Amino acid sequence: MAATSENRLESRFGGVTLESNPHAISAWFVVALRFLMGGMMLFAGLGKFAFVGGEPFDASGYLVHGVDPASPVSGLYAAMGSNAALLEIINVVVPVTQVLIGVALILGAFVRLAALGGAMQMMMFYLGGWEGDWLALFDSALIYAVLLLALGAFAAGRMAGLDRYIEQLEVSGQPLGERYPKLRYLLG
Repeated sequence: MAATSENRLESRFGGVTLESNPHAISAWFVVALRFLMGGMMLFAGLGKFAFVGGEPFDASGYLVHGVDPASPVSGLYAAMGSNAALLEIINVVVPVTQVLIGVALILGAFVRLAALGGAMQMMMFYLGGWEGDWLALFDSALIYAVLLLALGAFAAGRMAGLDRYIEQLEVSGQPLGERYPKLRYLLG
């Protein structure tokens, strides 16, 4: 399969132009990446539920003792871990959002929203583990955040995903994506 003019990537920003003619098989790798990242998020979330992992998820250990003191968020995370009401919310939000993000990525539904949510969560983990040196650029949480953002940028939900069909759902005789154009920022 040869690349066609439809497989052209181009971007200009700050006086720099990036151009590429990716191979047609690239779309399959984007879909594979979406499934892999979705599975990673899904099983990370499921593992935090007591019926799967054995013990209920408790973020207090990480927030209070697991954050590197050099991290710019160590004080904030310790305060969050010391607040019982906030900790109860975190203990529900983290696993539930991981499961929802994983399912959304696997199905290809609301991929940009899921990718943004996953990237934000990975950045929170990245900042918590940041030790203040240049090796932090190769931390897996930061790499996952960038991969998730790439899925959103590539509109990975429109490739073998439900986002393509969600946009075409008819609402008052008009496709959903045309009737509510801002919704396209969440789909893709």
